[in-house]
Amino acid sequence: MTTRQIWIDADACPNVIKEVLLRAAERNALAITLVANRPQRLPAGSRARMLCVAVTPDAADNEIVRRVAPGDLVVTADIPLAVLERGGCALNPRGERYDSTTIKSRLTMRDFMETLRASGIQSGGPAPLGPRERQLFANQLQLWLQAR
Repeated sequence: MTTRQIWIDADACPNVIKEVLLRAAERNALAITLVANRPQRLPAGSRARMLCVAVTPDAADNEIVRRVAPGDLVVTADIPLAVLERGGCALNPRGERYDSTTIKSRLTMRDFMETLRASGIQSGGPAPLGPRERQLFANQLQLWLQAR
């Protein structure tokens, strides 16, 4: 059996979510990789590893897609479709799990918001991550851990 692992799009992932993931990886003896275009601080003695990529658009996303294996968990808001196509599980930092039934509507909304931004309309960005989102994330992470 292949060992599943966690991949984090670390440039966009809030620190509080990275901390939850790092603790879960330690508790469950899981491989965890933070992928970013700049170094991230890792706890001393952590089993996590840092993978630095070029400072170009989508470099971290593309590297994760290239390396993800079936059953791996990817924490991202950017590349859920490609992850699902490769057999991975995709979860955003707000606790929303992407699957074949939700991905189309999420991609449609993302494209719509991108069109608004391109036309000069300011959308203000996402609301701050609150306790509700952190709990949703922890719940979805627990479901993935139990399914391994």
